[in-house]
Amino acid sequence: MLVNPVNTVSVHILDKEYQVACPEEQQAELIVSARYLDRQMRAIRDSGKVIGLERIAVMAALNISHELLKASDQGGGSASAAGPDNQAVQGLQRKIDQAMYQLRQLEIN
Repeated sequence: MLVNPVNTVSVHILDKEYQVACPEEQQAELIVSARYLDRQMRAIRDSGKVIGLERIAVMAALNISHELLKASDQGGGSASAAGPDNQAVQGLQRKIDQAMYQLRQLEIN
């Protein structure tokens, strides 16, 4: 059985650096995703309607989740829990939870 090597990738979101463990073959996707998240969070912050890093992150997560579900519906898929994309959504939720935890830790320090 082959094991995918996992490397640590540095990503920058709202001028902060995060180290993320990621399989080598997914690094480019992680970087693109981090840039997208950074743009979303900057747009929310710059609107002046949301204050606080955690709230900005939650709003960005909600917006991105909405986009994902909308794209899934348009693609003929189902947004139901039994849908084939459920694992992908759960994976995204875990990543969002992890990012939120890290943001809380940064705010505490």
